[in-house]
Amino acid sequence: MTIKKLVIIPTYNEIENIEKMVRKVFSLSIEFDLLIIDDGSPDGTADVIKSLQKEYTNKLYIIEREGKLGLGTAYITGFKWALENNYDYICEMDADFSHNPEDLIKLYEVCKSGADLAIGSRYISGVNVINWPMGRILMSYFASIYVRMITRMDVRDTTAGFKCYRRRVLETINLDKIKLKGYAFQIEMKFTTWKFGFNIIEVPIIFTERQEGVSKMSGGIFNEAIWGVIKMKFRSFFRKYKLEK
Repeated sequence: MTIKKLVIIPTYNEIENIEKMVRKVFSLSIEFDLLIIDDGSPDGTADVIKSLQKEYTNKLYIIEREGKLGLGTAYITGFKWALENNYDYICEMDADFSHNPEDLIKLYEVCKSGADLAIGSRYISGVNVINWPMGRILMSYFASIYVRMITRMDVRDTTAGFKCYRRRVLETINLDKIKLKGYAFQIEMKFTTWKFGFNIIEVPIIFTERQEGVSKMSGGIFNEAIWGVIKMKFRSFFRKYKLEK
């Protein structure tokens, strides 16, 4: 029986990176399919993907959305598509090579060995970030500490966006109840996975700031994380988390 593995990559104006990323993922020693969720990139990112589909038939897929609808909604769209198409393992990563595609193999193998969620972690073995200014490193690192304090969740890199899920996690979580839509979406997905009692393992990675294209980070992202986490924790008191045996 074939084990189906999918990588989901949201894009907005990633024309400098996307073809290289697609080719790199498909060159890995373990086979993954690839789903791009493009939010109406005006730079032609979607056109590049559609031209590559001729080369990677039945392996490269794209969902085009109109306008920037948020990171969280992009991944929810991708997760639902993955479940509908019977994927066993679902990974998520950025398009800009801040996540090394080679590490997809490590994340998948950790899940295959028993983890329900494998997280590519910048902070599980020190601080493994390259080319970030010190202020951004400190903001990210202390944001994770803040999230752990509020949630009591034993995850070092709470905002990480490089992950691999077993199918059953996404089947169990009611994806329509995930409220946070920006980068704090990553926190809520981990928190919900943890609340259901799934096995979460952090895998050390090295995160490298993008070399090409423009970062999508903004101050609003951190405001959402600060206030969104408190609201998320409050909502959790009124929700039942029961894992079906």
